Amino acid sequence: MNYRLCDAHNHLQDDRLAPHRAAIWPALRRAGIAWMVVNGSCERDWPQVLALARECPQVIPSFGCHPWYVKECSADWQATLLRHLEAVPSALGEAGLDRWIPDPDLERQEAVFVWQLRLAAERNLPLSIHCLQAWGRLLEILRAEPRPRCGFLLHSYGGSRELIAPLAELGAYFSLPGYFAHARKVRQRETFRHIPPERLLIETDAPDQLLPDELNRHPLADVQTGKPLNHPANLGAVYEFAAGLLGEPVASLACRVEANFRRLFGPLAALPA
Repeated sequence: MNYRLCDAHNHLQDDRLAPHRAAIWPALRRAGIAWMVVNGSCERDWPQVLALARECPQVIPSFGCHPWYVKECSADWQATLLRHLEAVPSALGEAGLDRWIPDPDLERQEAVFVWQLRLAAERNLPLSIHCLQAWGRLLEILRAEPRPRCGFLLHSYGGSRELIAPLAELGAYFSLPGYFAHARKVRQRETFRHIPPERLLIETDAPDQLLPDELNRHPLADVQTGKPLNHPANLGAVYEFAAGLLGEPVASLACRVEANFRRLFGPLAALPA
């Protein structure tokens, strides 16, 4: 393989992957994965992300408070987040807005998200954003607030085609997951055909967002429940899906995505030793 793969968003720290991690590392090396952004979601998992970053040079750590967990934030969550961001060179997120979950505290979500957005802008940190059923409000906030100069990532972008241009103008990169290869995801696939080439990124979101069975090269299961998990080494299969969707060779797609990845993540994406 004469190109490198970049996973813009995963959760390698997830407890469900812990029993498999010894086997995951060599699989990632064989898959040609140069970088993977490992996203913390809450105070509980930030130390695990930090440990992985110290263990593996391919890991770009990212620390943030996900909208699913805003009700669990401790009184000093901001100080704790700052300590993790300052422990190693890091990105920020996963943060965002989610109206899909039951009983969302939208006011709290917005307050937590805006604080993180302002921090990303102040420190010029790439920010990974989660958004479900709140695209209009997200656009309003991004227009009203400062944003990081390097840009921000819309993880597993599920918004409309019409929002691509205004979001890109504000600095957005758009990340495609293998989950969109499922037959029912017709709208999402069509949307990604219109993403500006210089703003496209690829992700696994492992251990979630499973590929269709016929594309899953690395079957994996939760040892507690037996439920299937998405192996982070499936990134190569996601690239092949993306290349087919966009009608270009995997090698040229990978080179372009690497350039996009390094533009967004800057010095965090220095070549591993």
